[in-house]
Amino acid sequence: MFTSQTSSFQDSIDVEERDDFDSEEITGYIQKTQLNSYYTIYLYQGTRSEAAAENAAWNQRRADSTTSLDDFSLTLIDSSLPSEAEPELRTYISRRLSKGALLGGMGNIATVELSIPEQAVGCYCCLVEQERSPEQPDADGNGYIICFMGGSEKWLNLFRLELDKYVQGLHSSLQTPELLNLESEVRPYLSRWYEESVMHIHRVVQLVQNNISFLLHAALSHTLVEVNNSDERTKTDVSRFIKAASLQGLSQQDTTTASLCKAISEDTQSDLIIDCSTSPPTLSNAVSNRFCDDWSQAFLNAAERCNPFLLRQILENFKLKAIQDMNSLKRLVRQAEMSHYALFRSCRFLQGCGNGDVLLQNARAEHSDMPEACSIITVLEEFLRDQSQAHA
Repeated sequence: MFTSQTSSFQDSIDVEERDDFDSEEITGYIQKTQLNSYYTIYLYQGTRSEAAAENAAWNQRRADSTTSLDDFSLTLIDSSLPSEAEPELRTYISRRLSKGALLGGMGNIATVELSIPEQAVGCYCCLVEQERSPEQPDADGNGYIICFMGGSEKWLNLFRLELDKYVQGLHSSLQTPELLNLESEVRPYLSRWYEESVMHIHRVVQLVQNNISFLLHAALSHTLVEVNNSDERTKTDVSRFIKAASLQGLSQQDTTTASLCKAISEDTQSDLIIDCSTSPPTLSNAVSNRFCDDWSQAFLNAAERCNPFLLRQILENFKLKAIQDMNSLKRLVRQAEMSHYALFRSCRFLQGCGNGDVLLQNARAEHSDMPEACSIITVLEEFLRDQSQAHA
């Protein structure tokens, strides 16, 4: 049993050997210290709307950067792409629009071939529609198309939620077709998409270094994390890392997280304190276990390669393995209510997985209204305490 658990754990960590990561992609990434990233923003207008007619003169002034078809026009506003690559992107976006493949507010990720060093690159596209108004009911469907390019399609898919949220943060700045705030607000915001939406996990691992296991444990155990003596960006990065590494929202029962948070608040568990006045930061009330310690090396290796996409995949595999172990323990607890042998198997499983404290914490919260299961969990908690004292 221990051999199979070790093999499964190693398979989870070794994401570079899996089909979802191409070895040539990873090798190419390792050779670079920084991924090339690009952005582009277009004005999208339905040709049958009054708004399009009113802005026809503005479009005419930008005729070289406008693609017009029967149902819409697409006008370049700003781009960091090389001049020869932008028209290729505009052609690709026009084809997607003609097929109805871009819907308002929903990001779309695909691979595009452009005249850039990478040739084929992952491209995130999102149509940000203008708000409807009683005066211009047909303005619906007009708006802006925002494109972010970098890495590969499957790598960008790992950050789809972050990219969607980042685009939403620009909505209030997109007011008029002329975008008078282009240089002051829009362009700086678009140029930071990679740093803000992709690199936060890498920055946290670089910040805490060998202490990353304590943050992983805090995320799994729903421990509050407080960051002191740091700038707002660092606090936001740590908060986003904890949220990304936690299992909140992934439980089969909606009440589990609420029950767990209530149980923790009634417990004597202390918040994890990160003091950034030293380098590396000093951690107080830090708790970890063998499961998180084992995974920490995979995070450190990926951070050394400056590969945020591999980091995110490792983080997802870390969560997947934790969920698999939780489901295994739940199954064993149900069986242990009727079988002493299943109780023995539960003890062996907790001893081998290295994450027993977190698994039992979640199991107790989920089975809080089931007395028989709670009694089994109490026995298992006593077993873990005895094991810990024996090793101490």
